[in-house]
Amino acid sequence: MAAPLKAAGAAATAATAVSGSGFVPRTTFEVSSQISRSYFLGHHAGALTSMRRILSNISLIIECRDSRVPLTSTNPLLESSLAGRDRIIVYTKSDLGFPPSAGRFRQAQQNLLSRWHAERHGIITEHRPGEAGAAGGIFGPGRTEVVFTDERQPKTIQKLLDAMKERAAAADSLTGLRALVVGMPNAGKSTLLNAMRRVGMHLGKAARTGAQPGITRKLSSPVRVIPEDSAAGIEQGVFVFDTPGVFVPYVGDLESMLKLSLVGCVKDGIVPVETVADYLLYWLNLKDPAAYADFCPPTNDVAAFLDGVAVRTGKLLKGGAPGRELAATWVVQQWRKGNLGQFGLDEVNEEVLREWARKGQGAGVGDQEPISMNQARKREKEARKAYKLAKRQASAGGP
Repeated sequence: MAAPLKAAGAAATAATAVSGSGFVPRTTFEVSSQISRSYFLGHHAGALTSMRRILSNISLIIECRDSRVPLTSTNPLLESSLAGRDRIIVYTKSDLGFPPSAGRFRQAQQNLLSRWHAERHGIITEHRPGEAGAAGGIFGPGRTEVVFTDERQPKTIQKLLDAMKERAAAADSLTGLRALVVGMPNAGKSTLLNAMRRVGMHLGKAARTGAQPGITRKLSSPVRVIPEDSAAGIEQGVFVFDTPGVFVPYVGDLESMLKLSLVGCVKDGIVPVETVADYLLYWLNLKDPAAYADFCPPTNDVAAFLDGVAVRTGKLLKGGAPGRELAATWVVQQWRKGNLGQFGLDEVNEEVLREWARKGQGAGVGDQEPISMNQARKREKEARKAYKLAKRQASAGGP
C-alpha cells in the first residue's frame, strides 16, 4: 500500500518547474507504508548511556542539525537526555541547503530559524561576542545559542569558537571547559570537530569522517579545539568529545524517514536506495529538472532517470544492462555532495514553525513525542500487519 506525500508548497513550486516542453512534475510522492521507520541501533543506546555517565563533567552541549532538514534532524532523545546543560545548536552543511545565488534567501531562512529559537527559548541567536540574552545575563543554566556553519568557510567556524570561548571564560574552570558534540547520525559532528580543531588550534584532523553514518562508534577522548588563554580567563583551553550519532527509536511519518535517508542520516539500504533516488527525482523536478539534463529529459519515471544515469556514468551490469541500484547510489551521493542541486527538504516559514511548535514544541521527528524501543517495535509490527491486510484485501478485490 502506498501513501501519498505532498511537499509543503509543492503546487506553487511545481508551477515554476513546468518546462517549455510541457513536462509537469509530480506534486505528490507515492511511497510504500512498509518502509522501515527505525534506525535505532545498539551503539546508539550505548552512546546515550555513555553521555549520561560523563554529563556531570560536561559544561556545554554542541548539538548538530543538518541545515537541509533543520526540523527533521531534531532529536528529542538528545534534548531530554542532556537537558540542564548550556547548549549551542549548530546548523551544519549550510552551504548545501541553498545555491550560491540564493544568498539573501538563505540569510532570511537563517534569520527566521534564529527568531523561532529565540521565541521558544529566550536565547542568543547567531552569536555576537558579549551579547546578552533575554534574561539580561550572557549565560545561565541550560542556555541555548544558534550558529550556522559551513566547514569550508573558516569565519563561520570562528563564530562557533567565539561562543565557546565566552562560555569557557564564564565557567572559570581550572581544568578547561568540556563539551560534547552530539546529533543525528551523519549530521556533521566529526567534520565540525575537525574544523574547530583546524581553525582554533591550526592542527589536522582528530576524528574519522565518512559518507555513511556509523563511522564514530563510541565516545572519543577529549580533543582540544581552543588553546589556553589565561589573559581571557580560559585556563587549559576548551576540550570537545566526539560522540556517535544517535537516531530516534521510531520516526513518526514516512516522509521524515525519506528525508533523513536522502541526506544520509540513515545508512544506505535501510530504505531501498531506488526509493530514495525516486524521492530525490521528485524534489529535483519540483526545484529544477534541468539539474539532470545530462542524463535524460525531464521525467517522473525513476526507471528512465536511473537508466539515463547508468548509461552516462557507466554503471552497467553484465551484458550492458543499466545497473539501476548502482546508478541510484551514485546519484544520491552526488546530491549529498551538492553536485546535483543544492536545496533543503524542510519547508521553513512562520506557519510551519508555528505548527511544529504546536505539535509538541518540535519534540520529535515527524512531530512525535519520544517513545521507547518497545513502543517502536510495536508500531513497526502494526504497520507491517496493516500493509499485509491491505495487500490481501486488494488481491481479493476489495474489503
